Amino acid sequence: MDSTKSANSDPRPIPWLFDAATDLSMFVGSAAVALLLLAAGHQFQWLSGDTPDWLWIAAVLLIDVAHVYATGFRVYFDREERQRRPWLYLLTPLLAFVLGAAVHSEDARLFWRLLAYLAVFHFVRQQYGWVALYRAKAGEQTRAGRWLDTAAIYLATLYPLAHWHAALPREFHWFQEGDFVQLPAMIARLLQPFYWTALGLYAVRSVWRALVLHEHNPGKDLVVATTAICWYVGIVAMNSDYAFTVTNVIIHGVPYLVLVYRMQPTKPATDTLVPPRRFGIAAFLVIVWLLAFFEEFLWDNGVWQERSWLFGSFAGLNTLDWILVPLLAVPQVTHYILDGFIWKRRHHLDREGIIGR
Repeated sequence: MDSTKSANSDPRPIPWLFDAATDLSMFVGSAAVALLLLAAGHQFQWLSGDTPDWLWIAAVLLIDVAHVYATGFRVYFDREERQRRPWLYLLTPLLAFVLGAAVHSEDARLFWRLLAYLAVFHFVRQQYGWVALYRAKAGEQTRAGRWLDTAAIYLATLYPLAHWHAALPREFHWFQEGDFVQLPAMIARLLQPFYWTALGLYAVRSVWRALVLHEHNPGKDLVVATTAICWYVGIVAMNSDYAFTVTNVIIHGVPYLVLVYRMQPTKPATDTLVPPRRFGIAAFLVIVWLLAFFEEFLWDNGVWQERSWLFGSFAGLNTLDWILVPLLAVPQVTHYILDGFIWKRRHHLDREGIIGR
């Protein structure tokens, strides 16, 4: 047998970011949990009204807020990373507070609107970031493929957002009612054919590459598919705060938590403020959950006063909302901004070999 021919006919390895089990848990697992919770919500009539308290704890507190603090493991708890770009990591939270306080003091409604759109931009860009990581891991460099991948993942998020803006008011909102601007319905109608075309072409190309070229990138395909399904169901197909929460938060926060945990430094404790990974995922989760609880304690006592049964009631904090609101927004804004730097540069990812494996 021709050894050269045999070697060339060997199937290419599947470009998982970590491994099949981890990647499938990150994307298929989180999407499956979201859709199962959606089915349970329909069965038990949780789709109408506000999100139940138990779901708020599980999805918002322990996933959404907690994943914001996970950025600290990649930046502030990592001495090498802090020393790489100290001014960026120092000035980002400081400027976030100063600018946030200035805007909030002049117009609280504008503050929440700007924060909402910054969050939306972050959510959209994260889904694109997963696609970019899988493209880099697979070594995909064709221009046509890059354009189609980009169109598919962006339209999978932007069309539902356009529909949301065109169908205000909705039964759900990002931070508070009125934080989105009403847009003409024509914008959503114009995007709709591009949305279906891009996703259709993406699916056809993925099948062709797998069956004809034997080039498999199931992780990328799953990111696009789960994003399209969850964003469409949670925003377009349904008008429910419960449905939006389970389909939006879980597939965003869970993969990020897994990524940061797997990418944390494994150096001795003397070289980093973070415990080495040998302490396991429990230490990682306890830290981010405690930070998330403390933040929400301040939000609830100082601003919302909605869950005294969980956070207690401390008189006096609600008179400090003028300083607490911009201060408590700092972790979110810092997370949104720094994520644009710490994941897109190849040398950061290659520190733990996510691309070079």
